[in-house]
Amino acid sequence: MTPPFILWLLMLMAVLFSGCATKSVNNDWSQQRKEVVQTGLAQIGTPYVYGGKNPNTGFDCSGLTQYAYQAAGVSIPRMAREQQRAAKPVKKGIPRPGDMVFFETKPGVYHVGLMVDQERFVHASTSRQQVKIDRLKTPYWTARYLGAGTYLN
Repeated sequence: MTPPFILWLLMLMAVLFSGCATKSVNNDWSQQRKEVVQTGLAQIGTPYVYGGKNPNTGFDCSGLTQYAYQAAGVSIPRMAREQQRAAKPVKKGIPRPGDMVFFETKPGVYHVGLMVDQERFVHASTSRQQVKIDRLKTPYWTARYLGAGTYLN
């Protein structure tokens, strides 16, 4: 079994070095965006815990996003719905790495994740899972997508 740190490191390298043959979007990332993404990716494998907000005890979705933004020096609200209300809407509807993506998974139940590239986001999914990466354009997430927002430049 591969240790979680090795898996995280391999995933981080894949994200940071994808597209090396062409102009990489990573060259345009601000340091804050890099910090948010790296912090989010570092939590892959951390257990889901309702109300969780740190890697020692686990995360829920909004605890993960708050933790990642806090690591980049940005204070954001604690709950997913409040994070969405306070975030600056993403222009052109295309979230960038470090932006937050918002979903309504059931009526009145909100979920949030952090974009790691143009297709994937990291999030604390459910009580049966851990922090993981998913693709934004899957039927499940597309059907529940509310939009994207950011606290970054």
